[in-house]
Amino acid sequence: MELNFNEIQKKLQGKIFEVIAEEAGKLQVETYIIGGYVRDMVLRRTSKDIDIVCVGNGIQLAQAVAGNLGKKACLSVFKNFGTAQVKYKDTEIEFIGARKESYSRNSRKPVVESGTLEDDLKRRDFTINALAIRINKEHFGELTDPFNGLQDMEDLLIRTPLDPDITFSDDPLRMLRAVRFASQLGFSIYPETFEAIERNKNRVEIISMERITDELNKIILSPCPSVGFDLLDKTGLLEMILPELTALKGVETKEGVGHKDNFSHTLKVLDNLARTSDNLWLRWAALLHDIGKPKSKRFDPKTRWTFHAHEFLGMKMLKGIFRRMKLPLNEKLKYVEKLVALHMRPIVLSDDEVTDSAVRRLLFEAGDDIDDLMLLCEADITSKNPEKVRQFLANFRLVRSKLKEIEEKDRIRNFQPPIDGLQIMEMFNLPPGRTVGQLKSAVKNAILDGVIPNEYDAAYNFLLKMAGEKGVAVNES
Repeated sequence: MELNFNEIQKKLQGKIFEVIAEEAGKLQVETYIIGGYVRDMVLRRTSKDIDIVCVGNGIQLAQAVAGNLGKKACLSVFKNFGTAQVKYKDTEIEFIGARKESYSRNSRKPVVESGTLEDDLKRRDFTINALAIRINKEHFGELTDPFNGLQDMEDLLIRTPLDPDITFSDDPLRMLRAVRFASQLGFSIYPETFEAIERNKNRVEIISMERITDELNKIILSPCPSVGFDLLDKTGLLEMILPELTALKGVETKEGVGHKDNFSHTLKVLDNLARTSDNLWLRWAALLHDIGKPKSKRFDPKTRWTFHAHEFLGMKMLKGIFRRMKLPLNEKLKYVEKLVALHMRPIVLSDDEVTDSAVRRLLFEAGDDIDDLMLLCEADITSKNPEKVRQFLANFRLVRSKLKEIEEKDRIRNFQPPIDGLQIMEMFNLPPGRTVGQLKSAVKNAILDGVIPNEYDAAYNFLLKMAGEKGVAVNES
């Protein structure tokens, strides 16, 4: 893949690079753009993160650049790491001095020493990230590519600059980064690099779960996330990180009847959803929507293979997974739990005989997430039979139509009963307790079942009638 000098010069036009070149000249330090920004420049991808390496003091250069850029620049210095960051408008620029690293067996934190540009490029994870463009005025735009990273981009390959066993043993997070780049860029992992990941997979045990999950999130958000998860599975990393997914693998046959491979099905669902939504948590729901199937799988000679209540089993497993993966145990978890628990419900509503009550209840339970639930359900259609796919999609169009009709008529989504607990206590002179809760639930169910409209007067009269039947006295005061 070629990137000619004139093209580089054109891409490096702008105040930021002019200022860095000017200040590097004053300090008389060799200065380079390095890593991902250069890679994305070659691949014609936009990037707002710039990594700058100088053969000298990176913090000093950052301070000089921030001073030149003026009040719009925000400088952060990290002395312990020998780095600094300058935020300027919508761009983040990281500065560091060229260095070389050595690692101990039980840590991914290296011993760092000052080094040359060559030393710095050797410590990079992959050849496609080991390119540098000089931005000193006297050599502005000069490209350095010691490990043939441009050719690897041409060949769509992820490859380490040095011995992959050493690269991955030193910093095991690079194994996940290899998979992530393959998933994001549509590249393949070079065979020797792939085999080294298989050999070193157990080294992920020294990586913090936060770092692992950060890479997983990036894989999930990639254009075709199945690429990443398939690679994680083939390298053996997935079983160590998310064994609930690898448990979905395999097809069991009894009496000549087999079920589909739920792992490959899950990856298809995730890819389908990736075409319609970039919502990270909706994609997590797609990834985990069937994890209850291994525990619920049963074979019956009459009904064949069944996975009854797998959605509820899966929902109950989510909190443990989120806690282990250091994912947020807040509304994000509740959102994923809701979608996993409800993902089988909409298909039932496609029946012409389904009551308005069933539609109201789904609207009530899904609330504002009903549209996301429908996207998940539509992505869940992975049949290889085109006619089945057309029929399922037609069914879901019918469901969407029913949902819209009921919502417009009854205003059920996220509704609160028009009479609350305090009003019920006042109506019947009741203390807080079970009776108040029962009366409130009765109003809610009457609305969802279509017995009364979602209006105050109707709810009030309904409560009066119930009170008379139960012998509850009305407060006349």
